Amino acid sequence: MTKMSKFRGRSLLAITGIAALAATSACSTGNEPAPSAGGGTSAAGKCVIGMTQINQTAAFFTQMNEGAQQAAKEAGCDLTISNANNDSSKQNSDIENFVTQNVTGLIVVAIDVNGVIPAVKAARERGIKVVAIDAKLAEGSVDTFVGVDNEKAGAEAAKWMIDKGLVKGKKYGVVDAKNSFIQNQREDSFRKAIDAAGATYTQSVSGDNVQEKAATAAQNLVTAQPGLDFVYTTGEPATVGAVSAFKGNQSTKIVGWDLTKEVIAGIDSGAVTAVIQQDPKTEGMEAVKELKSVIGGGSAKGFIDVPITIVTKDNVEPYRSIFP
Repeated sequence: MTKMSKFRGRSLLAITGIAALAATSACSTGNEPAPSAGGGTSAAGKCVIGMTQINQTAAFFTQMNEGAQQAAKEAGCDLTISNANNDSSKQNSDIENFVTQNVTGLIVVAIDVNGVIPAVKAARERGIKVVAIDAKLAEGSVDTFVGVDNEKAGAEAAKWMIDKGLVKGKKYGVVDAKNSFIQNQREDSFRKAIDAAGATYTQSVSGDNVQEKAATAAQNLVTAQPGLDFVYTTGEPATVGAVSAFKGNQSTKIVGWDLTKEVIAGIDSGAVTAVIQQDPKTEGMEAVKELKSVIGGGSAKGFIDVPITIVTKDNVEPYRSIFP
């Protein structure tokens, strides 16, 4: 091949390359979807929700999951639920995993309301809409909180007891979960009100939101503090644990949070005086509906209040079908 032939060949290749580049540029209108934060194509308007749950053993949380699943099916959202199993570090990892999976919405049932903030902040920075259930996170850290005002509800339970004449001159203890921010809120507001009304506080013991631990803690409490008139329990594991521990104890009554079939049996036997009952299924449903709305461009509500009911032997009947 002559030098001229080589030159012409190279020139032809160059011209062909320029033409191909021009054709490619002509196909680009500038209106293509921008890459998403996770590296894929934009999922604007697509309802893909990750939900990080505290555990999958307490009936309260499984009912919340059921509500979320029902609402997701009705709304046409994809929902994946992860189980942190009472481990706050795993919960943070679960949130990070959801971010890499390009979810468009996130539901957080926080174990540690402060420890979860960095992961939640990172999710929001990627454009993910976030709703917290049950445990309220710092103001402005999520789009919407769905649940009970736990501090207010603890005071409401105390007022009910005061109005019923169950406080003045009575001695009590508490079975709580020191690792739960919201249960600490429930305890603090309750104790403040009934102590001011003439009750005598003795001791708090922690069951760490685990039923077996709570049962042992409750038994240790009544052993260390004989003659208690009542015990206040701040969550389902504590209430179920106390019911189990107090079998045969007719003198110490239980006032606590969250129904189960065991707790209803306690109401029937007279061991449980009253239960502050939330509506976890509705909380799960409302969280999904709120995410569906804000993902679609709607305005965040900020707070969705799900009221409590104080359940006693007089109004327990409708709950029996929920906890067969």
